[in-house]
Amino acid sequence: MRVVIVTESFPPDVNGVAHCALQTARHLVDRGHSPLVVAPATAAGTGPDALAPCPVVRVPSLPLPGYPQVRVALPSRRVAAAIADHRADIVHLASPFILGVRGMAAAARLGIPAVAVYQTDLAGYARTYVHAGEAAAWRRIRSVHAAADLTLAPSSAALHDLETHGVPRVKLWRRGVDTERFRPDRRDEALRRALAPNGELIVGYVGRLAPEKQVELLSGVCGLPGVRVVVVGDGPSGPQLPEALPGAVFLGRRTGDDLARIFASLDVFAHTGPFETFCQTVQEAMASGVPVVAPAAGGPLDLVAHGRTGLLVPPRDVDAVRDAVAALAADPALRTAYGAAGRATVEGRTWAAVGDQLLGHYTDVLTARRPAVAA
Repeated sequence: MRVVIVTESFPPDVNGVAHCALQTARHLVDRGHSPLVVAPATAAGTGPDALAPCPVVRVPSLPLPGYPQVRVALPSRRVAAAIADHRADIVHLASPFILGVRGMAAAARLGIPAVAVYQTDLAGYARTYVHAGEAAAWRRIRSVHAAADLTLAPSSAALHDLETHGVPRVKLWRRGVDTERFRPDRRDEALRRALAPNGELIVGYVGRLAPEKQVELLSGVCGLPGVRVVVVGDGPSGPQLPEALPGAVFLGRRTGDDLARIFASLDVFAHTGPFETFCQTVQEAMASGVPVVAPAAGGPLDLVAHGRTGLLVPPRDVDAVRDAVAALAADPALRTAYGAAGRATVEGRTWAAVGDQLLGHYTDVLTARRPAVAA
């Protein structure tokens, strides 16, 4: 099968869209298929894509104003040319919004089926950044995804939102997790001593430092006695957070085995953002055997079994986050039980397993597109 993955983000970017696109490309290669990736050019230019398992076509891009870590693709004929030159059987659109729209249009002109993967809560971002525009964001989402043969939603909440707002032909496709990289035995006592020299309980956040993530909700946790907050990630909110989170340790962006070591060395993982369509870091914490505190909204509703693998709290509630962490801090046996249950829950959610599910969706779309054979 020849697949073109048109993605709004790709490594070296570090985010859910980029990671999922990379894992999809890897799985296609592993199963003997021929993928090609089309993605925005990076800030450093269009040099070799060392992490990519397949060819990558880079489209000229500019940094998003106020958020330079995000690149926005410029109009380019490269998208249509790449799809045509690759002789694609199917076009995979990862979080289509700008570049993906061009990929959708090119696929339609060429008569090639398209599968759109919904990954970003644009309506939530509109509320966060401009305090308006949620209806306009949903109109954009609906118009983009309605043109696809199939839209894949990463969680039950996302699927419900898409259907409620009139997006047709939606199915569930969750994300995988690297259970070999993220695992409990990577816990590092030397790292723990460095982060919490007085033996404090370590509560970690991993992710972008941006307004929609609401990391400042950890301020109440910073006030708990015997607790050290550790923040991993970067983004536009980074300069303001040290004042909002007194005493917290900021480690910046971490990836790979280094990130896995940090995850496993936490006592509690706390996620704060209420706009997650999935929330990959929650799965990575669970794979690392760490209990989770997360908002009862979006993707975490599927991932966290309240009272078994972690605690779900009302979104945007600083006191609820603090109280949930305090409850886990006071009960080591409960933390151990939640962590073990979390690991057991995700052990079968490998990228290979969900990749094969994706191939099944591709096959269904291609079958539906084939002209009926006369009897």
